[in-house]
Amino acid sequence: MSRSPGTPRLLRRLNDRSALELLLYQGPLTRAELGEQTGLSKVTAGQLLARLEDRGLVEVVGERAGGRGPHAALYAVVPSSAYVAGLEVLPDSLTVGVADITGKIVVEVTVNPRGTKDPVKAVHSAVQRACASANISQSQLRSFVIGTRGVVDPRSGDVRFSHDLPDWHVGVLASLRHTLGASVTIENDVNLVALAEHRYGAAAGHDDFAVIWAGIGQGLGVMLGGRLHRGLTGGAGEIGWLPVPGEPLPTDVRHPQSGSFQRLVGHEALEGLAKHHNVSGLSVADQVRNGGDRYLDEVAARLAVGCAAIAVVLDPGLIVLSGDIGRAGGARLAAKVEQAVARVCPSPSRVVTTGVAGNPVLRGALVAALEQAREQVFSDTV
Repeated sequence: MSRSPGTPRLLRRLNDRSALELLLYQGPLTRAELGEQTGLSKVTAGQLLARLEDRGLVEVVGERAGGRGPHAALYAVVPSSAYVAGLEVLPDSLTVGVADITGKIVVEVTVNPRGTKDPVKAVHSAVQRACASANISQSQLRSFVIGTRGVVDPRSGDVRFSHDLPDWHVGVLASLRHTLGASVTIENDVNLVALAEHRYGAAAGHDDFAVIWAGIGQGLGVMLGGRLHRGLTGGAGEIGWLPVPGEPLPTDVRHPQSGSFQRLVGHEALEGLAKHHNVSGLSVADQVRNGGDRYLDEVAARLAVGCAAIAVVLDPGLIVLSGDIGRAGGARLAAKVEQAVARVCPSPSRVVTTGVAGNPVLRGALVAALEQAREQVFSDTV
């Protein structure tokens, strides 16, 4: 087994990365504060900051008043040292978000891709438009993460199956990398929602949890031990196919609407339930938002079938309801689902509503892209 010796170059790289992460998450910091938190001497911390400043990675952003001596300079990561792009691909829209290395979103644009059947051309055009709006060049983007519906093969990174996006097939990833660069990743959209919940939302501080996406389609994102669980072929989380009592088993897996759980909680099923309870609304989300207790009790009982299955198999402790139905139902629906799960499950989980503001798929794509970009930038400073 090869080992990396503790050379001065390696130690400098490790110290640089530690300092950059501290400045990113706790900055701005003075030289003394940085030295105190990293365990480096003031001299070494000063040399480190000078090196990172020369590389254009940190800059002085102000001063901190001290005692009788001169004010100490405050250092922070240079936001423009790198940028990333996160994308959400839907059948009728393609949304691109660009963030700087600190995670601040600098631009978000949405385009209609229906004019082309070529996903590579559609993505490239949308990225170029976003870069123009952000006043940056495409070469400044260090990482691209694309969220799509469907099954993504964790070994090849290609979309293995997507009912809604038939043009996204094996080979698209290689073409995207040829056009945009090697740092392109395609990820299942609900997995990205789980990343967003872990970083910004209701699952912050939890390394074991599940996200149920309740909306037009049903999806599941699972994080165990702080890592996404994708399954051997990327099919983990396709909860729409979950067999449920009283619903026929699917006869053709090419049609997602035939999934048993999808038949129980999909938009068509909930629209029928709303009609039965005389609940009005222009959309299912409106109906869930406006529905009375009897209607919401039935919606919760149906969602609890999926939640109970997750609880008895994974026992995650926390289940987050997301998607347009989860967001519309809010804490009221989440509490009813938790109660319904507790009645049928020996190991019930806490059920909460999403805590991610904005587009959760896009936010998750940017989380993943930033992790990749920071790995590149912060590991190559010497």
